[in-house]
Amino acid sequence: MASAAPLMPKATAVWLLDNTALSFDQIAEFCKLHPLEVKAIADGDSAQGIKGLDPVATGQLTREQIAAAEADPSASLKLVDPKVPLTGTTTGGKKGPRYTPVSRRQDRPNAILWLVRNHPELKDAQIMRLVGTTKSTIAAIRDRTHWNAANLAPMDPVTLGLTSQIELDMEVARANKEKPQAAASGATLLPAAETTRKEAEVAAAAAEEKEKSGDVDVNAVFAKLKQIGGKGHEEGDED
Repeated sequence: MASAAPLMPKATAVWLLDNTALSFDQIAEFCKLHPLEVKAIADGDSAQGIKGLDPVATGQLTREQIAAAEADPSASLKLVDPKVPLTGTTTGGKKGPRYTPVSRRQDRPNAILWLVRNHPELKDAQIMRLVGTTKSTIAAIRDRTHWNAANLAPMDPVTLGLTSQIELDMEVARANKEKPQAAASGATLLPAAETTRKEAEVAAAAAEEKEKSGDVDVNAVFAKLKQIGGKGHEEGDED
């Protein structure tokens, strides 16, 4: 199994070329670069303007390893096991707090603000897992009491490199699954039978109200009076 490449391979190669007597092949093997690319860096044809990164200061190599490799050109350099697990896991297979590179830590408040605004369903523990923060920091950003609240701007933690899209989607899906379903509210359509029954009841009620109000058909009243008057004349003639 091939070993992992160091952080910023070209910058590391620049430092090793400037500060050690290692061969091109040794540097190329350690930095996972081609020997010709290392030679181009040494000749100034490549990696111009790149500042060297000290692998000893970053804990990726030791002085003893470099000295031994300088004395034996056939010796290979190997990355030192990191003191802080970069994978976000600890021994025993249990997940520990996410490690956030120093260069990205200043972006965490902006990422937390983005998560709070765009995914209010996420719990504090989920946000802590995603961006590697503390509960008090999340509370301060929610309440706008964070010391830098005025300058915070919501930024996607995936774009910032603090988490992956897959991890974010998994946490959001988990939060939505655990969230209780809200009771249905608002107006809903009634069944056709119910609507028809209500219309019939309304029509019957309107007819009954009309009877009670005494609305009279004028033409019907006059016709009735004429009929009564005609009968009265006929009785008078008989007498």
